[in-house]
Amino acid sequence: MEIRIGIQNSPREISFETNDGAAELQKTIANAIETSQALVSLSDTKGATYLIPTSAIAYVEVGADNSRKVGFVN
Repeated sequence: MEIRIGIQNSPREISFETNDGAAELQKTIANAIETSQALVSLSDTKGATYLIPTSAIAYVEVGADNSRKVGFVN
């Protein structure tokens, strides 16, 4: 699924694909913000890890769980 995270005072957003489920991601991010953790750690499908300051998160957009279709689809 695709994740897009907007960062305050930054014109760009963080965007990556992950194998984590939508509910799991929501719980991880919400828990980090509610407990005032300095950083939230997320990983993508390629093994890269993103450390995002929770105080700078403007929004989080969680894409659909279904994968993209390849080729011609009727």
